[in-house]
Amino acid sequence: MRVIIQRVKSSQVAVDGEIIGKIGIGLNLLVGIAETDTEAELDWMARKCLDLRLFPESAEKDRWQKSVLEIGGELLVVSQFTLYGDCRKGRRPSFDRSASPILAENLYDCFVNKLHASGLRVQTGKFGAMMQVSIENDGPVTLVLEREAQ
Repeated sequence: MRVIIQRVKSSQVAVDGEIIGKIGIGLNLLVGIAETDTEAELDWMARKCLDLRLFPESAEKDRWQKSVLEIGGELLVVSQFTLYGDCRKGRRPSFDRSASPILAENLYDCFVNKLHASGLRVQTGKFGAMMQVSIENDGPVTLVLEREAQ
């Protein structure tokens, strides 16, 4: 499983020109599911996204002391199978390591449910749709989280 985690001041996702998810301060999560992923990877990734200290303690201090949970932030979760695109050969990416759409959607929904259990406000894109994501990255802070099946 791969997640691009971005600390944001705001973020939104639109499908066919209609905004379907929108958040203020929090995290934008672009989520890629591999064919080998299981619930164990989802558990680890949800906990990591919720617990990482990516926010300053106060406006005057820039040291990252708080998690999205601790600040009561929001989450925008967008499926992104292209995170498993392999560009090492040829001129067209290969997506052989991406999970099949049925498996990926089930695991994506499970991941979103785990984030909902935190009590934070969670918004999502539309799985499998062409989406336009607007991100006001704060910092900018962008990290790649990865967890391979054990």
